[in-house]
Amino acid sequence: MIELKEIVNHLNRELRISELPDYPGALNGLQLENDGSVTKVAAAVDASLPVFKKAIAAGADLLIVHHGMFWHGAQKLVGAQYEKIKLAIDANMAVYSAHVPLDIHGEWGNNALLAEKVGMLDVEKFHLWKGVMLGLKQKMDLSLDELVGRVEKATGVDVHYCHGRRAEGVGVVGVITGGAGSEVQAMADAGIDTFITGEGPHWSYALAEELGVNVIYGGHYATETFGVLKLIEHLEMKYSICNHFVHHPTGL
Repeated sequence: MIELKEIVNHLNRELRISELPDYPGALNGLQLENDGSVTKVAAAVDASLPVFKKAIAAGADLLIVHHGMFWHGAQKLVGAQYEKIKLAIDANMAVYSAHVPLDIHGEWGNNALLAEKVGMLDVEKFHLWKGVMLGLKQKMDLSLDELVGRVEKATGVDVHYCHGRRAEGVGVVGVITGGAGSEVQAMADAGIDTFITGEGPHWSYALAEELGVNVIYGGHYATETFGVLKLIEHLEMKYSICNHFVHHPTGL
């Protein structure tokens, strides 16, 4: 049994929760507390009702998520919102969320872990957003088909991609996981030849073709499982605490 406060303080410090910017609805850090102790930690990408049910069924008293409970702002605690909160409180399950702080972490981050899995071992940061660098980039000497294969192996899903680059090879590859597909113009401006992200709006594909940029849409969910998995692995090693991954893919 580990004190919830100890785990929260450790994660807050290592993820720099209080220092890093995010979207207003992220509310990074501890979002729901329990009685103060943790015996089993679960991880998931999204703090949805089905995920709560699976985590509780697995016996978790701490759920760590990438996308927290408050993305849509203040909501009435009725229907599914009430059920979700009541289930967690009745099960004594705390909820901790880390969005951008987890995306950009050098060791546990979604970007760093995906980049490493596709062979980007000498990366540099790029794409300034609210004072922090969101992405990682590196020049790579391989074909687009080979890189697509590496992304599919890393994520475990069939990816969709736009072959917009007119030159051979993938050139400078940029990685920003999740929903960064709308940043295609910014990628082109930054000299990115091939952009790996999770998902993007329909128009991002057409714009990428016009700009001559390859885009690999690896799936928002699939590109953002890495960070929470790494977190619970770290907590198991540090505190000898059992963990469980709640796999609840969206297909997006």
